[in-house]
Amino acid sequence: MKQKTPSVIVARRGVSRATTYATGVMAVPGTCPVANDGPVTPIWRAIVSGARYLMSGQFCALYAQDRLEMLFMPFTAVHPAVGRIDATQPDLGQGLEWSQIHKARPRVPLTCPECGWGVHAKYSPRRVPYFSHDPGRPPECELSNESWEHHMLKLELAGAIRGAGWYAELEVPAKDGSWRADVMAASPDGTRRMAWEAQLSAITDEDIRARTARYRAEGIPVCWISSHKRPPNWIDVVPSVRVRAPQEQDEPWVVDDGLAGFDQRAGDWKFREEELGQFVRWVLQGQLVPAKTLPRYQRVTRRIDDDVWFLRRSRWWTSAQSVRAQAEHEQMRQRQDKEKQEREARQKERNAASARRRQRLQELKERRRAEEARVRQEEQEKAHRARMEELLREQAEQRRQREAQQAREAAERAEKARTALETARAWWLPLSAAQRTELFSAIADRAWKEEKLQIEIPAEPRMHESFAYGVPLYSRGRLHALYGVVRPCPSLTSLSPQLSFQRVLVRNAHEAGQLREAIGERARVTHFALPDHEQLSLA
Repeated sequence: MKQKTPSVIVARRGVSRATTYATGVMAVPGTCPVANDGPVTPIWRAIVSGARYLMSGQFCALYAQDRLEMLFMPFTAVHPAVGRIDATQPDLGQGLEWSQIHKARPRVPLTCPECGWGVHAKYSPRRVPYFSHDPGRPPECELSNESWEHHMLKLELAGAIRGAGWYAELEVPAKDGSWRADVMAASPDGTRRMAWEAQLSAITDEDIRARTARYRAEGIPVCWISSHKRPPNWIDVVPSVRVRAPQEQDEPWVVDDGLAGFDQRAGDWKFREEELGQFVRWVLQGQLVPAKTLPRYQRVTRRIDDDVWFLRRSRWWTSAQSVRAQAEHEQMRQRQDKEKQEREARQKERNAASARRRQRLQELKERRRAEEARVRQEEQEKAHRARMEELLREQAEQRRQREAQQAREAAERAEKARTALETARAWWLPLSAAQRTELFSAIADRAWKEEKLQIEIPAEPRMHESFAYGVPLYSRGRLHALYGVVRPCPSLTSLSPQLSFQRVLVRNAHEAGQLREAIGERARVTHFALPDHEQLSLA
């Protein structure tokens, strides 16, 4: 009876399901969980022990410390004697035990396969074996800059590959350095290879196409994996899927985008969700292949919770049966389209013949209507000319009457203006130049004493008809506001209703009484108690 060993794979939001560390392989107790061909080594006993501790309640309190230490943890290194070694394999991939490099004296000079810097074997606080850079590592080393999620996803992929019966090797570079696979899968007979890339950082469509082309140039297929919440933009560009990390301890990693099956009856693609391990197994066994979606079927729907999303997908991982089903459905649709086009062409010809018959009948009707319209047009033009002549006569008479009325109104306005001007002159005439100067000076003095305003006194004061032929005075300065109106004519205040809101300035109480009576109680009249007659002074 087979059983699963515990897992130390930690998802972004929780602990992964109980699977073998980096393998997910069903193992017989007491044997190697990778190939079932040897006894469990001390390193794997430590892994199983650490995994059991990981699943205990004490792990939650120390999870942050383990995560921080393992942010920069390569799982491969270069041994000076045997070459490349892999910490995720029980024999390190080279027939060695972990104890031969971990705290061995003298120290084994291991180096990073990416940057060549020195590394040393190490355990995480949860007893996960990995290689740590010596102090002073180059900051540009890609292996040391990979995130925790990247490492965990690589381990999960390696476990799924080994669970499918293939060999998995992490961080495998090309001979010429043109690429470096996160996980390289190799068939048991060594005739086939496939790269698996955990792509969590941002990348452009052009860059991911170029990286895929470099793999293809060496005959290596590749599958790109993203674990972000939203599907990446390049999911349609290269063979790829999106995976969902487990939320609970016993849940598996799930492929929830990029995998689909073709529903021949409905004539569209349907999203499929599958465990990551099963997906990897199907891909390596050739049961799933990357296939392009024909333009007709690229629009797909997906229900997420209570919402329906409309998406476009031009590439899927799917079965050969679905590829054939899409091709057969497309052939059927093309036949239907061809038959439809033929039916439409025949119907179009029938419609054209009917249209020609209708056009001939319509032309006959149009000729009859044109003749009838010509007769009606002549009669209408005759009646229109008669109406226009009558209208012109009426307009001429109205224009003559309007001009006469305007002339009378202009004469009346001129007479009113002349009368108002004579009245205003009669109002101002009794004041001598000295009395005027006296009045303006008194106004300026009071404005300065009481309000600290400087008033502009015109050299030649002018009556203004808008203020009942009074003289408007303005303050000096930037605002240049109206201060008041000097001696508006009482008999002309009806022409200037705004005087009830303005300050009125007069010589004495007699003039003030006249203006209050003319303007009303709301009048703001100020007098300066000046005499009616000019005062004579003795030298």
